[in-house]
Amino acid sequence: MRLSITGIKKGKNDNEPTPKYLLKEIYNEFKIIFDPCPPNPQFDGLSIPWKKRNYCNPPYSKKQLWIAKALEEQKKGKLTVMLLPVDTSTAWFQDKIMPNCEVRWLRGRIKLDNGKHPMYASMLAIFNGKHKVSENT
Repeated sequence: MRLSITGIKKGKNDNEPTPKYLLKEIYNEFKIIFDPCPPNPQFDGLSIPWKKRNYCNPPYSKKQLWIAKALEEQKKGKLTVMLLPVDTSTAWFQDKIMPNCEVRWLRGRIKLDNGKHPMYASMLAIFNGKHKVSENT
């Protein structure tokens, strides 16, 4: 169970920790140095500056806040790799992810460390600080 930014416990289905095997692959490929949204946060990752290379698995009920923050950080030249549920029919995907990110589709549903699978398929949204953020975002 993860604490929200207000310190209220989130439901166990809102956000599971990233599986260790996937986290290792992401950290190795992208040379991640900071997680602004760790499983047991001691800080509010939405109100602090992020590092140059970030990984974020946001609470899915608050994903739009984290996407907006990743776009702010992208404008500053920072890279963020974000694990998100696949939901291509939504405005957040169409307006924020599609014009601003490289998307990597994860085949099937990821296997969590507890052996279960999430309800949704997952994707990686890569907010690359080398790319300009869309003016319509």
